[in-house]
Amino acid sequence: MTFTLVRKASLLLATGLASAQLLAAETGQDPARASLAIPVAPVIPDVPAFSSKSLQLVDLPRPTGPARRLFNGRNFKGLEPWLGYDDPALTYTFPKQSPLGRKGLGDVFRIVQVEGAPAILVTGRLWGALLTPDLGNVHLRLFYKWGAATVPGAVRNSGILYHSHGPLGGFMGTWMNSVEFDMMPPNTGMAVPVGDVVRYRTEIAEDGPGLYRYMPGGKSVTVGFPTWVHTMLDAERTSGEWNQLDLYIAGNRSVHVVNGVPVLALSELALVDKDGVSHPLTHGRIQLQSEGWEIYLRDITVEPIASVPRIVPGP
Repeated sequence: MTFTLVRKASLLLATGLASAQLLAAETGQDPARASLAIPVAPVIPDVPAFSSKSLQLVDLPRPTGPARRLFNGRNFKGLEPWLGYDDPALTYTFPKQSPLGRKGLGDVFRIVQVEGAPAILVTGRLWGALLTPDLGNVHLRLFYKWGAATVPGAVRNSGILYHSHGPLGGFMGTWMNSVEFDMMPPNTGMAVPVGDVVRYRTEIAEDGPGLYRYMPGGKSVTVGFPTWVHTMLDAERTSGEWNQLDLYIAGNRSVHVVNGVPVLALSELALVDKDGVSHPLTHGRIQLQSEGWEIYLRDITVEPIASVPRIVPGP
């Protein structure tokens, strides 16, 4: 599998596999699965057509305690690395070999000085993540900007995976089962269920065959892997500028915000057990993802909250 195919695999994961036929045409394989051990996302019936509109946040929660830093600027204390495979192309094939595991500090994950301040450089050279302790009912804020491509043919791609549960590398040997605040322009803030046991509920509209976007007032649906919900708006700056990411998590609800613009809201976050019973997902570790492109992270803080803000139509 070439790195070009890795790029396409990454894109397919982030777009609900809507372009599986394109990958199949290039590889000569079954368009339903191409070369990936991943099912095609199901069609959701009776979804209204997408219509973009401005959005705003209301009822911002007051902190219930002091903010604290997840990155102290000097070392990786409190953060744990995990890496998948020495060949990232293996990730999406669910290989039987063991992942690299608790490695990557000083290599895939580095501490650097950027514009006179400490930052974490996630090189993206190998797929994996830096993991925080278990967290719940928090407002996570961080600042990030893109570096350069690490894997030839890669696209800008990273993510904040939250409410992470189960074993390290439990999904594709590389990430814990979780909900992802995906960072892939032009859909930064997109919601990705990482693992086939994860579910969430949101309101969607259809912006082309099989491409579902968050839209307040759209169809309320519960979705899981491999269905992804794209953002309503593109609020990211990709020209080397810093971006601000805000993630509000309280109970089994979350709100994704990019540069002060609300882009998506989720409710009824859940894990489904082996008997098909759904259990509320209200806390878990946060994974700062590495996936093919350099990204700088700084000023990573959390403060406790008791509720999430609401997203309403803008002015």
